[in-house]
Amino acid sequence: MVDEEILQVSRDAHVLLLKLNRPERRNALSRGLLQALSEAVLAAGDDGTTRCVVLSGEGPVFCSGADLKDMGQQDEHASEGSAAAWRGPNARVERTVFEILLDCPVPVVAALNGSAIAGGFELALACDMRLSHAGARFGLPEAKIGMGANFGSVMLARRVAAALAMEMLCTGDTMDAQRALQIGFLNALVDEDQVLASSMALAHRIAANAPLSVRRMKANALKTLDLPVAAALRMDIGPSPYTSEDRREGVRAFLEKRAPVWRGR
Repeated sequence: MVDEEILQVSRDAHVLLLKLNRPERRNALSRGLLQALSEAVLAAGDDGTTRCVVLSGEGPVFCSGADLKDMGQQDEHASEGSAAAWRGPNARVERTVFEILLDCPVPVVAALNGSAIAGGFELALACDMRLSHAGARFGLPEAKIGMGANFGSVMLARRVAAALAMEMLCTGDTMDAQRALQIGFLNALVDEDQVLASSMALAHRIAANAPLSVRRMKANALKTLDLPVAAALRMDIGPSPYTSEDRREGVRAFLEKRAPVWRGR
């Protein structure tokens, strides 16, 4: 069961809204929150109803990253080199949630209600689309505190130009929202009080389309990124929309000038 005290879960038709709910800690990623988010996203991919996920945060900050208070307490209570000491990136639950978000079969829209820093920025990187407002800031300051930004160092250059990604990673500097829009990290900037509404509107536009087609397009776009074009074009990922009931329904609806009724098969 998802702990709704730390992760608010709600649904609007085929759109699932997930809100990080630790505003007193700037939505820092505690173990409980990471587990709840992982479970919710996995369920969304399997429930047969969700066609798009929107991820946002409660309060003025989207997510400040790892809970450094928890990290400090772990350091204090663990001897150096022990199994309880702070683990590397491939042995932490953060790795799981970032990859689960990235691999979610339905699109994920990040409604960045405020700044996204460190692990919060990586969380946003794992989403497919991102909207925010002019007052938000973004960055990976891990180099300044001796961390590694493992997911961010892999993903950032896949989201923005490599030279810009390298500058952000190696300096640890943050960028403002206008810069984030300029380099392609953000899809859009809207008024602060419209971030969630605009993100939900985008999600509903996505959810109005044939679900098999959307899933197939997302999988193709992500899984063929590093393949030669000829190999990518011959990938056969998931159920084919070309032979589906929904393809026939889409053509009929177009000819009959009505909205299609998708069945996801």
